[in-house]
Amino acid sequence: MSPLFLKTARIAATAMLINAGAMPPRAAIAQTGTKRTDLQRHDLGTSGREAVQVRVDFAPGAAFGRHTHPGEEIIYVLEGSLEYEVEGKPPVTLKAGDVFFVPAGTVHSARNVGGTAAAELATYVVEKAKPLVTLVK
Repeated sequence: MSPLFLKTARIAATAMLINAGAMPPRAAIAQTGTKRTDLQRHDLGTSGREAVQVRVDFAPGAAFGRHTHPGEEIIYVLEGSLEYEVEGKPPVTLKAGDVFFVPAGTVHSARNVGGTAAAELATYVVEKAKPLVTLVK
C-alpha cells in the first residue's frame, strides 16, 4: 500500500474516533433484538430536568441488559410479556396493559419472556446533562 493511502486511512480513522466521542449523550445503546424509538423530549418546569418518552420493541427472547437511568422510569407494556428484574427484588412478569415503576439510579433489566414480539412505552423524568441509559456489568 502507498504511504499516501495509509496516511489517509489514519486520518479517517482518527476523525471517526473523534466524532464517536462527540455523539450526543442520549445516543441509543443498541441491545441485540431490541429497538428503541425516541418519541418525544420536553423540558420540565424544574430546572435541569426533562421528560423523555421512548418505545422499546423486543423480539421474542430479546433482553435489554442491566442498566440505570439518571431519573425515574415509568413503564407501560404495550404488547407481549416482559419480565423486569430490579436489583434486590424478585423478577416481575407483566403483560400488555400493565405498568411498572423504576426509581432513579436503580439497576434493572427487561426481557421478552413470550413467544411473540413485545413492546413497552417508557417515560423517563431525568436530569438533562446525563446519559439516558448507563449499562451496568
